[in-house]
Amino acid sequence: MARKNIEERLKVLGIQLPESPRPLGAYKPCVITGNLIFISGQLPLKNGELKYKGKLGDGITIEEGSDAARIASVNALAIMNSELGSLERVRRIVKVTGFVASAAGFDMQAKVLNGASELFYQIFGENGTHARVAVGVCELPLGAPVEIDVIAEIFT
Repeated sequence: MARKNIEERLKVLGIQLPESPRPLGAYKPCVITGNLIFISGQLPLKNGELKYKGKLGDGITIEEGSDAARIASVNALAIMNSELGSLERVRRIVKVTGFVASAAGFDMQAKVLNGASELFYQIFGENGTHARVAVGVCELPLGAPVEIDVIAEIFT
């Protein structure tokens, strides 16, 4: 898939980037070092509210978890856009780490994280494919089902 205007892709996907989410603690939303931007963990927040709350395998379906991963990824993109001035400065998504609040026995974390991975591919094409970690955890901040952090290479 050839790289084309990121704003066009967002529009086609029906995505309007929200305001950059504010940190929930004593950390920065992102750090740039060299040609990398590190995005702090993002939750599936819409308008400051969790869209989903709970654990996968206990009240949250894989489809809902995947949507939560997608929303968290949109929040990561909002931070990149705010910090960089434009998503056109993103050369490629390097790595995504996803934490999935999981009920006992739930082992489909990778399917949940596909919501994030597929979104990055839809937006950046081959430059959106990345290394990834999908980890099942007991609890996440605010009772969120998913938390995503992202490392991207940028044009400097």
